[in-house]
Parts: sequence; C-alpha cells; structure tokens
Amino acid sequence: MINELFFSSMTALLLCMGLIPPLRLAAARFHVMDVPGGRKTHEHPVPRIGGLAFAIGACASIAWWGAKDATTLSVLLGCMIIVGFGVWDDRVDLGYRTKLVGQLLGALAVVLGGDIWFTTLPFLPDEEAPAWAGMLFTIVFLIGVSNAVNLTDGLDGLAGGLSFLTFSGIAYLAYLSSDVTVLMLTVPFLGALLGFLRYNTYPAQIFMGDGGSQLLGFMMGVLAILLTDSSGGPFSPSLALFLLGLPFLDTLGVTGQRLAEGRSPFVGDRAHVHHKLLRVGLTHYEAVTVIYLIQASMLGVAYLLRWESDTLILPLYLLLAITVLMLFIAAGRGLLPAPASRDGLVLSNLALTRFMKDRWLTDLPIQFLAVAVPLFLIALVFLPSNVPNDVGYLSIALFGIVLVGLSFSSRVAPYFVRGGLYVGTTFLLYVSEGARASSVAAITMAHNAFFLLAAIMVVLSLRFNEENRFQTTPLDYLMVFLAVTFPLLPEVSAGISHLGVFAAKLIVLFFSFELLLHAFSSRVRQLGLVSLWILFGLGIRILL
Repeated sequence: MINELFFSSMTALLLCMGLIPPLRLAAARFHVMDVPGGRKTHEHPVPRIGGLAFAIGACASIAWWGAKDATTLSVLLGCMIIVGFGVWDDRVDLGYRTKLVGQLLGALAVVLGGDIWFTTLPFLPDEEAPAWAGMLFTIVFLIGVSNAVNLTDGLDGLAGGLSFLTFSGIAYLAYLSSDVTVLMLTVPFLGALLGFLRYNTYPAQIFMGDGGSQLLGFMMGVLAILLTDSSGGPFSPSLALFLLGLPFLDTLGVTGQRLAEGRSPFVGDRAHVHHKLLRVGLTHYEAVTVIYLIQASMLGVAYLLRWESDTLILPLYLLLAITVLMLFIAAGRGLLPAPASRDGLVLSNLALTRFMKDRWLTDLPIQFLAVAVPLFLIALVFLPSNVPNDVGYLSIALFGIVLVGLSFSSRVAPYFVRGGLYVGTTFLLYVSEGARASSVAAITMAHNAFFLLAAIMVVLSLRFNEENRFQTTPLDYLMVFLAVTFPLLPEVSAGISHLGVFAAKLIVLFFSFELLLHAFSSRVRQLGLVSLWILFGLGIRILL
C-alpha cells in the first residue's frame, strides 16, 4: 500500500510539473490570462490555467493507481465537470448562473453516481438523516466549499497552500482510520499540488484559475464527507468544519461584514482575511505565512477533537465562527487598532544582516554543496544491489530524454537537467534505502551525517547568501515543517515514519539542486552529466 501511495504521488507531481510549461505558453495564445486591475495584487498578466495541470496530474494518477469502483469513478467524473466549467469560465468569464450549473452537475455526479452524501447531519448526530435531506445538504455543502476556496485565491500560493495543508490533515486522519479509499484519492492531489506550488508561490509564474480553485474546494468537500461518514468511519461529520478551516471561516466573515454594512454578499471587495493582513502592514510573503499557520492550527484542533462527538465540536466551532465574524465586522467599521510601525523590525533585520555578513557564511555553504552533493550521488549509485524492473526501464527512458535535452539551447537544457536530477535522485534514494538498511553501521552513519550536514549548509546558504540567488517562499518552510514533524506524529507506523524521513532527505537534495542551478548557471551541463550517471547506473542494473 505504501508503494502505491508513493508512486501515485510521484506520478501526479511529475505530470503536473511537465504540463505547466506548455500550458503557460498556450495560455497567452488562447487568451487565458489574469490581467491586473481592481482587487488583484499582481502587476503583470499571468496565465491562469495552472489548475488544469494539477487536475490532469491528480486525476490521471488516481485513475491509474486507484480502485476502479463506483466511488472513485464518480469522483473523477465530478472533477472533470468542475474543471471543465472552471476552465471555460477562465476563458470567457461565465455568469454566476452558469458557474452554479457546473458546480451542481459536479455535486450530482458524486451524490448520485457514487452514493456519497451525509448519512447523518451535524445538528442531528444521533439520527440517520432521510436520503433526500442528506443529498440536499451534501449538494449545498459541496457548492459552498467550492466557492469558499475560490474566494481565498487572492494571493500567490495561498489557495494551493491552504488546500495542501487540508489534504495533508485529511490523509493523516484517513491513515489513522485505515481508510484506503480516502488515502488513494488524497495523496495524488498532494503530489500534484506540490508540483504546482513550485510555480505558484510569490511571485507566481502561473495561477490556478477558477478551474483549479473550484476543483480543490470540491475535492476537499468530497473527502471530508467520505472521511466523516458515520457509516464508514469513527469521525463526526462536524469535524469537517475544522478540516476545511480558514476558507470556510473567511467566507463566513466576509459575508457577515457585507451584510452588516448593508451591501450585497455576492459583490466582491477587499474584505478577505488576506486583504486585511496586507492592510495592517504585512508583506505578501508574511501574510501567506500567517494564513498557513492559522490553517495548520485549525487542523491541529481537528486532530485533537478527532474522537469527540458533535456535542463538543459544534459549540467550539460556533464560538470560533462568532469570534471571527465579530472581528471582521469590527475591522470593517475601523474599530481595530492601527498597525504598528515596522521601522524597528527593519532596523533589527539590517543589523543582523551586517553582523552575519561574514564570507564563510556566504561562500562556504554553496561551495560545499557544489562539491559534496554530486560526489555523494555518484557514490550512491554503487550502493543498491537490486533495482526493480519498472524503475530500471523508466531510468533508461529518462536517460535518453535528458541526453537529447542537453543538446538543446542553454535556455531549454536546464529544464531537462532539473527533471533528470529530480526523478533520478528520487529513484536512486528509493532503491538505496533498502540496501542501506542491510549495510554496515559505518555506511549508515556516514549516510545520515551527510544529510544532516547538507541540511545545515542549505539553511546557511538560503539565509546568508548575499547575492540572493535563490528566494525561499512560504511553500519551502511548509515542506520542511511537514517533513520534520510528520515522522514524529503519534500513531505513525515505522513504515510511514520511514517514508517521512525519506521525504525530508529528498527535500534537502531538491533544495541543493535549486541552489546549484541558480548559483552556477554556467555549469548546468556538468549537473546534467550527474543526472545521466544516476539514470545510467539505475538502468544498467536490469540489463546485466
């Protein structure tokens, strides 16, 4: 099961990352661009078709690796409908009635086709709801969540990062309850979102558009229903409110503020939580990070309340919702205090920068990575004694692709090098973990020591590189946080914990690649030779 989850995530990630470059080019040709103006914060036209990339990546992975039952097929059909109407809307700017029809059809596909609906209602937890009432509530719920996530898509990386956190929380609870169906529907979206967010964090190279944001909300709603269905799992339906987190509360607060001010709740404005954070003086980067922390906190509350009943969950959520609503109304009426000055913070940061501007902190880390990482990967090729046939054949195919890619121009070749390094290193580390487990203790100790030292050098290079060759984003901190904390979560088995450590090592290597590609752009072909060596070493094993 762990292997299927890993490969489904990687399939979605690679498909998404492979589709984004051609979609960016196609967006300008077919006029699917997000033009600045009004409530928008970006300054230049940006393609808004990225949702199609992670939709195809996730859905194709689910179709290949997931079960072929009515639940999975109905969810895939609903996703296709939602994405189809969303991309249509991004292209021609549909009216709200047509959008609603698309959302309704998507909801009906899962309700009628997959028999997915609330069998009990949050306010009537002890009684089984009539089928018509459960279906109606589910349809309204799915439409509401789809629009809630769509409304939060106001800053680079915001909706995607919030959704990634929610999917992570759902996946962990599904793992605790041994819900294989929810896991196989969730993990591919985690992989696809990770690939998309690499292009979507500030400053974004591509937006997800309405097709992507509505799909994420729709899937979050569907998964929350499947996870909290009282007939199939131990969790209360009310837990879905905390799992959906900030998007739901933000929509509630904005709607309440507009009604309190005598305005239509359907007319857009700059009243969302991300707009308020920007107004109090936070930067784009800081606002997104704060919202990630709030969402992570709500998922933490969902974990703490996972075995509780509606009698505790609902009052707590209502208290939180009322508090948020009051804060929104107070902010709208100018009753909150003015933002504090940032001068002191800026001065302290400048002083710290000058104090830490020693040469060893700026040059040594990147030089260490430039030497140690390629040598480590070259040596690691000799460690695994057995390579699975599918990995070997894929490595041979990728070897040919990267070899051809290196003959292209200096503008195109780095994409092939990056792909070869990312995929080849993932395969190499995956097959090496088993071999390392049976190796001598000295090799294991040296292996772990390398990753610890490399992680330190990556952090130093990111923080103190005076030329700012590689800009960190909230996504980077999110990935590091999840990779470090996931293996430490309670009730995580040794196999899953090992997968978390594996992911942490991959993150260290991926950061190293990005730093080296930015710092030594003239040495791209040398790094390409490293990727060719890795792929060749894996592929040749199955031919010997």
